[in-house]
Amino acid sequence: MIEEAVACRDIDREFAGFLCRLAGGGDGILRRFALEVSRATGLGHICLDLVEACGAEAADIAACLSESAVVGAPGDKTPLVLDGDYRLYLYRYWKYERDLAEALRSMAGEAGAPVDRDLLREGLGRFFGAPADGGPDWQKIAAAVALRSRFTVVSGGPGTGKTTTVVKIVALMLEQARGGRCNVALAAPTGKAAARLREAIRTAKSGLRGITAVTDRIPDDVTTIHRLLGVIPGSCRFRHDASNPLHHDVVVVDEASMVALPLMARLVAALPGHARLILLGDRDQLASVEPGAVLGDLCCGEGTHCFSQELLAYLQEVTGHAPVGVSDAAAISPVADSLVVLRKNYRFGSSGAIGQISRAINEGDPDAVSRLIEMPGHGELVMKDLPAGQSLAAALEESVLEGYRECLEMEDPASALASFDSFRILCAVRRGNHGVSGLNRAVESILAAHGLIEPDRMWYAGRPVMIRVNDYALRLFNGDIGIALPDPERPGALAVFFPAENGGVRKIPPLRLPDHETVFAMTVHKSQGSEFERVLMVMPPVDSPVLTRELLYTALTRARKSVELWCGGGILRAAVSRRIDRRSGLQKALWGGALHSSVSCIVETPRGKYSE
Repeated sequence: MIEEAVACRDIDREFAGFLCRLAGGGDGILRRFALEVSRATGLGHICLDLVEACGAEAADIAACLSESAVVGAPGDKTPLVLDGDYRLYLYRYWKYERDLAEALRSMAGEAGAPVDRDLLREGLGRFFGAPADGGPDWQKIAAAVALRSRFTVVSGGPGTGKTTTVVKIVALMLEQARGGRCNVALAAPTGKAAARLREAIRTAKSGLRGITAVTDRIPDDVTTIHRLLGVIPGSCRFRHDASNPLHHDVVVVDEASMVALPLMARLVAALPGHARLILLGDRDQLASVEPGAVLGDLCCGEGTHCFSQELLAYLQEVTGHAPVGVSDAAAISPVADSLVVLRKNYRFGSSGAIGQISRAINEGDPDAVSRLIEMPGHGELVMKDLPAGQSLAAALEESVLEGYRECLEMEDPASALASFDSFRILCAVRRGNHGVSGLNRAVESILAAHGLIEPDRMWYAGRPVMIRVNDYALRLFNGDIGIALPDPERPGALAVFFPAENGGVRKIPPLRLPDHETVFAMTVHKSQGSEFERVLMVMPPVDSPVLTRELLYTALTRARKSVELWCGGGILRAAVSRRIDRRSGLQKALWGGALHSSVSCIVETPRGKYSE
């Protein structure tokens, strides 16, 4: 079974019991696998792979399950769906996956708005110039691909220029529109990621002044995906869906690795029939905490796939360069012509320690990682043995004071927020001395001992907090970070100051905040969409399935300048050797083989039906 060390939840047991009652009793097989497929979704999987779970018994188990009235073939409205590859789904996750795969394959095979290739060729030359090394300019290629297709994925690590590229893509689209309608929406999964994208776009726009006349028409208002779709209070549905689509011609989504399958499926369903979708993200980062790894499934063919002959001819015409080999266009997925991976890193460089170690982590080579860490003379990444027991707080003291003293001595909220974002302690888990709860307590005790905070009550001057749920009335979103400081308009009172969209700050009374937590230390998952000058990464002393190469890579690449990694050598090797592998059928549906709706069932029997 999957992740046997992870206990079943009460909801898994209740679901299994419910299905057995719905089936009129059911036997041990139905109860067992209903529980397992429910548990699988709780662990981030889209389905339960019976071949992996049962080995040689998969066919017999599948035949037995297929006899139940609550288990159907693809297309049947039954609580569980069993496909021809021995994958068992909850119905709604099968439908999300099927609908998304069909939509993305269709969009990838469709041309976008008509392209004036002469104008595009001139624009690409004006925006990107010629590569200094004479090789392919993957940013220019990404722009050319995005102008051609309704669906584009631009993947690349931090510092590869994804935001700069997409701003130029939008500018090229506006030029092609020649003053006509080209309504662009910019979105991200979290408020923090949206704020970071907003600032990056404004910076990128300033670099285009004088290069294009449409600079002022490039939007820099970024929203969350939930807000774009229109949250209905008290409902799990959105205002915009297939029956009430969005009113945009182009939708750009940043940090796409964080978008779970259900949300991505709903976003794509809400696109109007002519709209283009551009996904930006880092395929090597952690996937969403919710089920699915959509960006990973979309990018799984990178490294081996080739562009079609038709696309290569187009690229030769508009960019002057055809960068990859030719493949049989009839044998490749249409998604292949929609995927571009940016390869050149402008932040870390080819010789920087963070860049080199991050690449070795992605390659799953623990020996190379250890060798690079031990190399003298770089200083960008330092690894230390994990302090044991009560010595953790003492070991943290120097780093904590260096990282947070300046922020806590500032009275100006905007300056304090900027200083706070220069350093962060990241951890892999929430509980225990080496998790979020223990590390935040340790930091508070250190800062209190030096007179920088007075944590004798819940709210104290200098307390940083992170919002955990969306509050649309207050315009606060999951991941937003603020700091409690004296309210200049109310002597003796505190207010929590958050960055404002206009570059200033706004304050909110502490008692009005939605669910939140102290955030001197935060999980790597919560750090996605953020960047810091320096990072201190604290790994737990005991190995765990959550310690993966994706987690390490995400933690390291949150830093612009330096990383300090506290980790035992055995834990590091285990994490680099382990990768996230979420079970789904999306990869096959997108890249190789028929969609699930055309896969025949293993055993054809009459099915019981139920409404979604």
